[in-house]
Amino acid sequence: MKVFLIAGARPNFMKIAPIWKEIKKHPAEFEALIVHTGQHYDYEMSKSFFEQLVLPEPDFYLGVGSASQAYQTAKIMVEFEKMAIEDRPDLIVVVGDVNSTLACSLVAAKLQIKLAHIEAGLRSFDRSMPEEINRIVTDVLSDYLFTTCQDANNNLEKEGIGKEKTFFVGNVMIDSLFSNMEGVNNSLILKRLGLEEKIYALLTLHRPSNVDQKETFLRILEAIEEIQKEIKIVFSVHPRTRIRIKELGLDEKIDSLSNMIVVEPLSYLDFLRLTKGSKFTMTDSGGLQEETTVLGIPCVTIRENTERPITISEGTNVLVGTDTEKIVRECLVVINGGGKRGRIPKLWDGKAAKRIVEKLLEVDSLAGC
Repeated sequence: MKVFLIAGARPNFMKIAPIWKEIKKHPAEFEALIVHTGQHYDYEMSKSFFEQLVLPEPDFYLGVGSASQAYQTAKIMVEFEKMAIEDRPDLIVVVGDVNSTLACSLVAAKLQIKLAHIEAGLRSFDRSMPEEINRIVTDVLSDYLFTTCQDANNNLEKEGIGKEKTFFVGNVMIDSLFSNMEGVNNSLILKRLGLEEKIYALLTLHRPSNVDQKETFLRILEAIEEIQKEIKIVFSVHPRTRIRIKELGLDEKIDSLSNMIVVEPLSYLDFLRLTKGSKFTMTDSGGLQEETTVLGIPCVTIRENTERPITISEGTNVLVGTDTEKIVRECLVVINGGGKRGRIPKLWDGKAAKRIVEKLLEVDSLAGC
């Protein structure tokens, strides 16, 4: 069975790595090919992820680059369709909810190629988020839906997607986390930044709802200004956020925060080391909500909603929105010794990829490919 594994943005690399490794254990049944769309990073910029995750160079590189939602999705579709027609796979595997996921799913459906969605069924129930549209459409088009939690299964059932297509397998992001823990512990990022464990908070921001509107971004920064008076903050700046800071004229505001260290995007292992060593995180990232839950790190999520409610009901996550006072109040709770102490959700055990591949081997319709 020829399988295309699709990756385009940073979180995708961590999700396809354990699947690729597990598929390679079955050379008689699978031929796995990695397709890098270049949605967020060209190959050179993403090379550290491939090296640290022990992935080979991509078999195909589309090089689409950053652009508007419509243009980027369309360009991926055009380039991926050519490839899929010329080197037709038996199965296309997409992960997460980025534009690459939606674009390749549409191509798979129109070419009538079997489609598997890893991390299916997650819902924020906020259709103003581009990712929510990507998730919904991909799930409707998919032949096989692999979920991280029971909430996701329930969402798919309510949307009329048959149970026979849905498989609860766990979280492949956590597979990568567990398998790379030795490398994480060997990272020297804390030493390079002059930090010690638990004396700092980690901050990430990248969602359009937070960084595209000056009023909202300022509310968040006003909260950060108060919090950094109590604890050092490490702000890992997403390339998209860096552009918005300049466009919105917020450089001086950022520079005025004397107890905050601003760092450029980090490698996978260095970023996880920063996460693991932090007292708490402040973020609008989906993946970081999951990783902090497994690591037992309190997570203050600067969003009005989340597609990962299990990180709240079972994990260490708290939603605070973008209200300045609420952000400050929740962070002070953690600084003063509070914060949630959650537990690791069911099947977030480092074996999700194994269950995915086992299920693919079981599916009768794929056995004849």
